[in-house]
Amino acid sequence: MAVEQLGGLTALGAVLSPLDGAGPRTDAVVARISAAIAMGVMSDGEQLPSEIELATQLGVSTMTLREALAVLRQQGLVETKRGRGGGSFVRASADAVNSRSLARLHDLTMQDLRDLGDEHFAIAGASAVLAARRGVAGDVARLKSLAQRLVDAEDPVRGRRADSRFQIEVAVCAQSARLTRAEVNLQAEISALKWLPQMATDAKVEGEQHLALVAAIAAEDEAAARGLAEAHSAATVRRVIELRMELTQ
Repeated sequence: MAVEQLGGLTALGAVLSPLDGAGPRTDAVVARISAAIAMGVMSDGEQLPSEIELATQLGVSTMTLREALAVLRQQGLVETKRGRGGGSFVRASADAVNSRSLARLHDLTMQDLRDLGDEHFAIAGASAVLAARRGVAGDVARLKSLAQRLVDAEDPVRGRRADSRFQIEVAVCAQSARLTRAEVNLQAEISALKWLPQMATDAKVEGEQHLALVAAIAAEDEAAARGLAEAHSAATVRRVIELRMELTQ
């Protein structure tokens, strides 16, 4: 399966890394795959790895994976075909993703959103500082390419994919596997909310803000990089909170 390389990692590889901690494994697998779809890391029509390969990547049994795929089929996110050329395929149109994201926003409390914002503020700022400190020319080139892809995005789906991958790539440039995994988890929650039609997110404006961050990273200006990343994070969550408040009125 073709996935975009993100330094020594891939966005998909980070999402489908072995599960940590306790708790229901089936639910965790469902959450991981749903996250990849919500971020656009796995796109509509894309084939999932084989059951054995995917179970190995996630560190679960094939039985657990099959249970998770059954849940995802019930949710309309995955379709399984039998026979030659068969397998499990992503079935997630923009309308389906938006519908699930809007329902998710309704379920989140104001405190949930503030906590989410606080965590992303911290991760985004730290990633930007370390990217400015540790990033190399190849890292900066990848960041610039993704930011420009966002500027040029012709529809919200492409914008969502470029935006979430850009922010994951900043963490990759920081050369921190932990920050990368944390950013992936946060993008899984924030990305689909940020790109809801009701948010009217402007891809060009977002992309230009990312290009400014790239310039700060390229200049090794840690203070400017942190400031830009934190300001962008805070503004994004503030807009999501405002939408949540509008929906409750």
